[in-house]
Amino acid sequence: MNRRSFIQSFGLITGCAFITLKSSAFDNLKWNKTINGKVSSGKKGIANVAVSDGFSVVLTDSSGNYSITPHERASSIFMSTPSGYEFRTDYNVARQYEKLGSKNEYDFVLQPLMVKDDKHTFIIWADPQVKNKKDVAQMMNTTVPDVQQLIASFPKDTLVHGIGVGDLVWDDLTLFKNYNEAVSQMNIPFFQALGNHDMDYRMGGDETSDKTFKEMYGPTYYSFNRGQAHYVVLDDVRYLGNEREYDGFITEDQLNWLEKDLKQVSKDSLLIINLHIPVYNQVKNNTDFYALLKEYENVHIMSGHTHVNANNISNGIFEHNHGAVCGAWWTGPICGDGTPRGYGVYNVEGNQLKWYYKATGEDRNEQMRLYVDKLTDQMRLIVNVWNWDPQWTVSYYLDGETLGLMEHQLGLDPMAIELYKGPELPNPRKFVEPNQTDHLFVAHFKPSVKRVRVVVKDRFGTEYKKEITV
Repeated sequence: MNRRSFIQSFGLITGCAFITLKSSAFDNLKWNKTINGKVSSGKKGIANVAVSDGFSVVLTDSSGNYSITPHERASSIFMSTPSGYEFRTDYNVARQYEKLGSKNEYDFVLQPLMVKDDKHTFIIWADPQVKNKKDVAQMMNTTVPDVQQLIASFPKDTLVHGIGVGDLVWDDLTLFKNYNEAVSQMNIPFFQALGNHDMDYRMGGDETSDKTFKEMYGPTYYSFNRGQAHYVVLDDVRYLGNEREYDGFITEDQLNWLEKDLKQVSKDSLLIINLHIPVYNQVKNNTDFYALLKEYENVHIMSGHTHVNANNISNGIFEHNHGAVCGAWWTGPICGDGTPRGYGVYNVEGNQLKWYYKATGEDRNEQMRLYVDKLTDQMRLIVNVWNWDPQWTVSYYLDGETLGLMEHQLGLDPMAIELYKGPELPNPRKFVEPNQTDHLFVAHFKPSVKRVRVVVKDRFGTEYKKEITV
């Protein structure tokens, strides 16, 4: 099966990708009757598929049938797409849900994959955050072609999907259609998480702030499967009203649903949780959230929001906080911590995960930047290794002689200082400032040195090398 194959018929599409943003006639319906349906492929029903209304979770029977009584606040019925099947999409925007309406029967028809999905790849887009047509043009002219070229470089029949972890746009929700056009052109199924800039402001509280997002993309929390990986998408942005006030918080409804969803998931599965605001330091009830994951030993969280790249391990859980697709809000080629504009690339094999950060417009081996400056009586080498974590090593060589490991330091990236520091920089968004980062490494050497070489080894044993003449 070609990796670009997806379930859609351009002549028959009625889905979410290019719909107008109009309110649903069923927004205020109360549910008091049972919904029935079937999950099938061809003439055969698919057993043990999780189906949910966002409050309860049921499994299909041996014939693929399910029955559920939706909660009065439910707005859709969605399934957790099982391994071995194509994702349902409209113009590549994932659609594994049905909006509740006047019917009481909703079926899901799936197409089997033609290749095994134990090995697959996924891409994480954090914060494309387009505010106007100029931002859209940058996204379409830089990041979209970069993803297209990357996917074209993969072996034939590689299964690839994408996940946008929030701030798809920047408050102007009419630009969802431009984000969808980007997704369409990348030609892989894409799932979406809600960001704080994807919400309706001044329309009430948290429960109404995601109205437009739901009309475009369906439920704000759900799950799906591919191979031995179970993916969960959550909404951890709690709108507090008062113009644009929000905080990081996972609602009780979501925690209750997640507990039920995970009961269907093997403890040795690879668990990949996708959301916008970083959990480890910005979600107020992260202790309750971590408690639900304590029996899982292979958990990775994908987040955005910060416009920096950072890796954190808390409670045995690896959180990947991604640099932004837009960098520093489309003002320059890097984020405030010096990380290039880009996105995460993850390779799944069985229940194991490997990854790298892909800088937009650069080779995938571009994983660091070197700076050399002159101090009073010596030279200083600064290396920014943007996807560093504690299992990486950063070594340096001077004129061919090995000097061992570089010193790990907290500080500001020199290019970020040049581009963004000060009240007049950058244009037109002068609020951007450099961010202190923990992925800098420093060494000092004599002015007589002519050649500097840095070798970085990641946690998987892959080496990246860069050399400069002083």
